[in-house]
Amino acid sequence: MSTIGFFGAGNMGLPFIKAAVKLLGAEETGFFEKSNERAEYVSILTASKRYESEAELVKDCRYILFAVKPQVAPVVFEAIAPHITAENRFITIMAGISTDTIREALHTDVPIIRLMPNTPAMVSEGMTCRSLSGCDEDSAEAKFVETLVCSFGRMVTLPEKLMSAAVCANGSSPAYVYMFIEALADSVVKYGIQRDTAYVLAAQTVLGAAKMVLETGEHPGKLKDNVCSPGGTTIAAVAALEEAGFRNAVMKATDACFAKSQELGGNKK
Repeated sequence: MSTIGFFGAGNMGLPFIKAAVKLLGAEETGFFEKSNERAEYVSILTASKRYESEAELVKDCRYILFAVKPQVAPVVFEAIAPHITAENRFITIMAGISTDTIREALHTDVPIIRLMPNTPAMVSEGMTCRSLSGCDEDSAEAKFVETLVCSFGRMVTLPEKLMSAAVCANGSSPAYVYMFIEALADSVVKYGIQRDTAYVLAAQTVLGAAKMVLETGEHPGKLKDNVCSPGGTTIAAVAALEEAGFRNAVMKATDACFAKSQELGGNKK
């Protein structure tokens, strides 16, 4: 029996496959991907095994990781349910799909670990939230997942009821950061800085500011205050951001993201 198999090899599935190959070896890692073009690319890149059917993967792998879109999940669940054994362990990175939903669809009580990663995992700077169902933090399953996830970034463990909030905090939020970088670059291109230089200036500044938060342990508000000299350029810019509703826009984005996550999970509350 191989160690781990993946359903889906897209933008989030691929970093997990690469991490698994690095940790376990290509012979212990496999995937099922319907797109022939994508599957050929992943096979060449990782040397991992491509399974020809959903059932074949489940029969051959102990750990099964779901990296498909939530709307595709019912099709996958139906295909694999008859082939599940007590040896299988499940990991999911599908937004909005609870472990209870998976358990009911698969008719199983084996451990399920739910993850909410983000795309910076592609460059080994991922942030992943984890919740456990049917196991605890000292279990072999939890330790295996922690080793896998921490090979490409950081991880925190949360109660599953907070996973929709985690989608907002780390899952979807890279898109907002990219928008900020793009907008900041546009704003200085307007004053004559070359675009490629503007992107470097903005992106490195975001990276450095984030590292300040993580490594100093200082409150973000204090770090902001440290840059805002009395009567200076930064406080003038901050005032303009506040006037334009910067914080409120971020909170509204989070509200919309949370609502969609709940909807995907079938919870309209």
